Amino acid sequence: MLLRPGLAFPSSQVQYNQTKALNALLRTSDEGMNVRQFIAESYPSDTRAHMWREVLAELHLHSVAVDGESGRYSSAILRGDRESVIVARLVASSQVLSSIPQRSRMLMGMIPLEAALEVAGGSFSLKVDSGALVVVQMDRPWEIRISGSNRILVFGLSDAAMQRRGAGWTPFAEPRCYSPKGLASVFIRAMESAATEIDGFSSAEWQSLEQFIADLFVTMIVEAEATDMRSTPSLAALFNRITVAIEKRLHDPDLSSAKVARVEGISERYLQKLFEQNGESFTHYLRERRLQRARAALVTSAEIRLPVADVAYSCGFGDAANFNRVFKERFGLPPGAFRIRHLESQIDGLNAEQRGWPVKALAAKKAASRARADHSPRRDEWDLPTAGRPASTHHKLGVNTSNVHWGYFSRSLEPVLEISSGDTVEIETLSQHASDAPELMIAGDATAEEVFHWTSDRKSVDRRGAGPVDASIFGRGAGEGFGVHICTGPIYVKNAEPGDVIEVRIEDMLPRPSRGPGHEGRYFGSNVAAWWGYHYGELLTEPKPRENITIYEVFPEDGYAQALYSYPWAPQTDPYGVVHRTYDYPGVPVNAASVDIRRATRSDIRIPLRPHFGVIALAPRQLDLIDSVPPAYFGGNLDNWRLGKGASVFLPVSVHGGLLSVGDPHAAQGDGELSGTAIECSMTGRVKITLHKKDPRFKDLTYPLIETHGEWVLTGFSHPDYLAEFGAKGQGEVYAKSSLDLAMKDAFRKARRFLMSVQGFSEDEAIAVMSAAVDFGVTQVVDGNWGVHAIIRKAIFESEQE
Repeated sequence: MLLRPGLAFPSSQVQYNQTKALNALLRTSDEGMNVRQFIAESYPSDTRAHMWREVLAELHLHSVAVDGESGRYSSAILRGDRESVIVARLVASSQVLSSIPQRSRMLMGMIPLEAALEVAGGSFSLKVDSGALVVVQMDRPWEIRISGSNRILVFGLSDAAMQRRGAGWTPFAEPRCYSPKGLASVFIRAMESAATEIDGFSSAEWQSLEQFIADLFVTMIVEAEATDMRSTPSLAALFNRITVAIEKRLHDPDLSSAKVARVEGISERYLQKLFEQNGESFTHYLRERRLQRARAALVTSAEIRLPVADVAYSCGFGDAANFNRVFKERFGLPPGAFRIRHLESQIDGLNAEQRGWPVKALAAKKAASRARADHSPRRDEWDLPTAGRPASTHHKLGVNTSNVHWGYFSRSLEPVLEISSGDTVEIETLSQHASDAPELMIAGDATAEEVFHWTSDRKSVDRRGAGPVDASIFGRGAGEGFGVHICTGPIYVKNAEPGDVIEVRIEDMLPRPSRGPGHEGRYFGSNVAAWWGYHYGELLTEPKPRENITIYEVFPEDGYAQALYSYPWAPQTDPYGVVHRTYDYPGVPVNAASVDIRRATRSDIRIPLRPHFGVIALAPRQLDLIDSVPPAYFGGNLDNWRLGKGASVFLPVSVHGGLLSVGDPHAAQGDGELSGTAIECSMTGRVKITLHKKDPRFKDLTYPLIETHGEWVLTGFSHPDYLAEFGAKGQGEVYAKSSLDLAMKDAFRKARRFLMSVQGFSEDEAIAVMSAAVDFGVTQVVDGNWGVHAIIRKAIFESEQE
């Protein structure tokens, strides 16, 4: 074998490492997608700011929080390589961003989606409106100020990615802002689409997208900058053509300015002037392009098997020794070591998903440390001591048209009751499904009749949902059914402020008795197998698709429910004349004569009761009317049957007074709530409401936490703060973007955080305990924001309490 001069033969260990990494990389090219994700919920409150700065550092960004906002919800998902093209989707609160100093002339673009950004530097200041694009150069000083919560798309193109496309652009002295017009509009929309699907592309698709982003950006920026350059647009086009010609001939070791000038039909002196006008020299530009081409070739899948010598010669380096020297000067490592470092980083990432023993793990020393933070004591009780508490007051909150809001939450709702911490409230709730069998669950009950009253002349509670009151989207009715639950409240808790936690303890629950003629004193509920159920697309028998309603009788003293009859949904015409072909709007009175009632045939089937309130919510911090269906950080439609008698839920306060609402009463429900509903049954409950005022035990609580006598139940969601994550489109996007995988990740992260911050575990201990003793279960797959819960039994910690 003949070796080209100047290139050292690699050692056998180097060859082994390189081959091992290369083979693993090629075997799993579609798995190592280089997607990184950050969600604030994953980390204890005292580490979030640090972890946020770490993820931003991957974008060469530095962050300084302002206005005490470091604890607010934030998230990031990144993909790509900052040495080429990197794209990120951020949700960020108030902070100031600046670049981490570096030598590269990397370009960074930001597109704010919710509110304007402010960009400032030594001699410039500009406002970047929502939907516009700002481009900054990362080797220049600047600051970007984010005010309030904002969603931002970020992308970075390295100097190599720009030069690879022969871009004739002058380095920016100041940031550039591009409004969404012309080619810039096309680019901005393309970036929005790419960021939305950032984690859904295969590796091959992503590589194509990287090329598309870089090419379109270069085209846009050259065109936009031409008028601002000292050269005319025609000169900019000429220079760009020259750089493309150079790109095509980089492999030629004899390439010179004279040869390029001849090809382009211009003088060599004129060519040199064009480079000078663009802040370059021909010699420097040619060497840089060759180095960047070689750098890419060393690690790209198409050329990664090429010997280093072949890469050098294919990029126009006639002297291999000189290639080694200049490559190391430019990138800090010789080319062979550079390739090995890249491959090892890839194989390290792939080992995270490996089953079986990786060789690297066998060779490593076993960790000996079992450090536990002394300042994080273990606890198995959340109750505050009772000594010194003021005497509590008992309140009654009946249900009527003045005390309910139907299908939405809002911080702007006027409270219907004001209480103090420690007070108890007897609270009546109505099921929105009572209209499925009005003769059993509404008739004769004056209060229920008034709330559900709907004739051609009057509808007592007009708005049902967070949609437009004029039903201008689907025409279903006021509020459009974008939210369905009848909620009693809100209740104002004195002295409650953002940063506090409100505990709602369920002391008792009883179903609401029927007052219908012939049914007095009995109890009934309804289950709808609805179009939003998980089963709907998986039906076996005809007709398909279909919705089915089952009416149950509930026996609270005996602890079970039994089906009375069922009927397939038939189109119902509401009193305003709107035909509801599916179960698409709450409270539509069902005409029994219009449906095919089928008596239950299995009298031996008894459903064990699990009475609970499906909805317990504080007001969200956002200003809009919020759909009552997807749960989130404020509670809401939790649909976890463990939140019954004797259990408590702890909710972080977002607005003054908390504004507590309760509704969606259930007689029974299984984990998953598969058909879309439980046994929906009007109920009255007695709850005790306790305000935990800046309690250090809850400083890290950013989600609904359920406590039973023997368990903590942590609530995970596909999108823990979908209103912040998706912004203005959140109430629609959450339905389209939810998955059990995301919900499981959130439940895992919260359980890890709980065990580390509350119980004082190390991360390794927390993961071991979760795998051995924590039960993860599907809460629901029908509420828009899917849920997975983690059950941590208190008995795990009993031995150290003795």
